[in-house]
Amino acid sequence: MFRLKLLVSPQNSSEAVECVNGGADIIDVKNPAEGSLGANFPWVIREIRSIIPDQIPLSATLGDVPYKPGTVALAALGAAHAGATYIKVGLFGTKTIAEAIDVMSAVTKTVVEYKLPVSVVASGYAEGEEIGCINPLLIPEIAHKSSSHFAMIDTCNKKNGKSIFDILSIEDLKLFINNSRKLKLGNALGGSITLAHIPILKKLKPDIVGIRGAVCENNDRIKGEIRAKLVLEFNKKLKDL
Repeated sequence: MFRLKLLVSPQNSSEAVECVNGGADIIDVKNPAEGSLGANFPWVIREIRSIIPDQIPLSATLGDVPYKPGTVALAALGAAHAGATYIKVGLFGTKTIAEAIDVMSAVTKTVVEYKLPVSVVASGYAEGEEIGCINPLLIPEIAHKSSSHFAMIDTCNKKNGKSIFDILSIEDLKLFINNSRKLKLGNALGGSITLAHIPILKKLKPDIVGIRGAVCENNDRIKGEIRAKLVLEFNKKLKDL
């Protein structure tokens, strides 16, 4: 039976414990102060890996990255060494498909060369060309051509109150998910997703749903802290537990 996986993004170890207690399937370490997919420090990733159960995968964001494949490849190596089993790359600074493939290929080559037990996630932004980035519907192609493992769409601007569903149509998101699966890629959706979006998510059936603000106090992803009871509530409604 198909089961959505819930990815929750803590910024420190205390929030990570709340995520675990709320039943999150994947712990995704990020630093919201540095952007939508802001990178956290390697010592924070290492600390969180040391305190969460071994069976829970740890994801780490590398940031809203520039078109600097070497820099991003080194960041990937650092995140993996710190304990990440998923590495998520926000393709912010890539303006063309070729540039995006360059960046992602540098990451996947690093994973292969160093024999790392890591899944690589190519992440685009729902706002896409509006903010000078890649059209998010091209992310599955980029992920496939760079030998990445997952394609993801998130939002870049977390301050305007718009969710992924305010920017992209349901048909666009269906196309993204279907194209990812045709290319044998995992898929993930994030971007100011709330409890109100759960009925849409159940229809779309992405592999992974990524959240932070929805399970923070006062829905504030910057000043609010993640609480286990909010994770548990979201988890139960998402999966009808």
